[in-house]
Amino acid sequence: MMIIEVILLGCIMKCVCADGVADVVLSCSLVEEGSGLGGMGGGALFTRTPATLVLKDVAVGPDESLETLTPFVPPSVPDPDLILFETKVSSPEIPNADVLLHADCNDQEVMCEISRYSPRGFQESLDPAYFMVTLGVDGVEFSTALILQTLTVEKDQSTIIQTKLGLPLSQSGTLPLEVIFLVFTPIKSVSAPLRGDVLLNCGFKQQDIPLAQEMGIEWRLQHRGKGRRVFEMKTKLDETEERTVVNGERMGSSVDAAQAVAEGNASLTLTKLKVVDEGTYICTVNVGPFHAQQVVQLRITQPPDVSLSQEKLVSKKSPQTLSCHCSKYYPLDAQMEWFSLSPTDTEPKLFENQGSLSSHRQHGDGTFTLSSHLSVPPNVSPGTKIICQVSHPALDGPYSISLVVEDPEPDSYWLVLGFLIITILFFYQVM
Repeated sequence: MMIIEVILLGCIMKCVCADGVADVVLSCSLVEEGSGLGGMGGGALFTRTPATLVLKDVAVGPDESLETLTPFVPPSVPDPDLILFETKVSSPEIPNADVLLHADCNDQEVMCEISRYSPRGFQESLDPAYFMVTLGVDGVEFSTALILQTLTVEKDQSTIIQTKLGLPLSQSGTLPLEVIFLVFTPIKSVSAPLRGDVLLNCGFKQQDIPLAQEMGIEWRLQHRGKGRRVFEMKTKLDETEERTVVNGERMGSSVDAAQAVAEGNASLTLTKLKVVDEGTYICTVNVGPFHAQQVVQLRITQPPDVSLSQEKLVSKKSPQTLSCHCSKYYPLDAQMEWFSLSPTDTEPKLFENQGSLSSHRQHGDGTFTLSSHLSVPPNVSPGTKIICQVSHPALDGPYSISLVVEDPEPDSYWLVLGFLIITILFFYQVM
């Protein structure tokens, strides 16, 4: 991150503006369309110019030490070449924006990209100008897309025009903006069990806007290069009534229309999950002329059923085959290992010969089955425990199933012979 003027212990700079709020300064990239075709000698598809975003009035928790926050000092002399955006996050509020306060100190990478934005039906002009900002923090459930609108700057002979954007700067050399609309998700990645239900979180906020507008919510699924629409809802608001049209193209998909209109909750519910439901879900919200998106990853998991081919194993003088079956699991990543634990051992030992694995077999519901076949050495000591251990992402930890090698039974030939001898002696005594 780029640090401006003041540095505190190498952390991101913040400014205490008032009790309970602070400013956050982020290093961003201004992304613009380039010319030509990338990789073909005709220039780049996109160009990136360093820019800075100042988020003002970020809420500070009651346990936050204000001593760790240092004041943001704008450039003493406004620089027309410096791209310095400035906006408040309090109206409308950006959910969970406080995670940005210490992201740099916690070695968490902040992704910040800014690009020009054209509202639907608006003619491009410099007054006002619109920008879209996408924010995310690596390793933290924080992702939001903001649409910003420039504020009016009173122009006079001393007004400085930003060189690249052609927009007037404030007296402090910043480009003042306000948040018009934002779409966010508090959870970027979700795991859910096969045949279970899941909620994919997506929300939106906006400034107060007049009635007689349309609101639309669309969820699309992208997986392995293919995309399809899962759910769509359109609502028309006016002074007399509210008309909502819902199209759930995936059976068992729904969005609460009342919560969407009243609370900005565009979260999608999916029931009776299948393997084909896994993938990248794109939540797109349209309100009036503005629209923005968020991405949520859905992973389907199903723990394996583990079983052994035999309930007991008797020690013999010849090798025996023992199979461990791992069935009906998803995703494909399953590992199987064999261990032995003799009566004299304190810890299980890995078999030197791990046997052979079958090929993965896929079932009609998308789950998999795998088997491991172990050749049990001859004369394994009775009382030895043979363990099959299975590891899979759907399990909290390795799962083990085992059996204990039993003593060999007496030879049936000698049993029969002994029985005959005893019978003959019995009848001899009787005679």
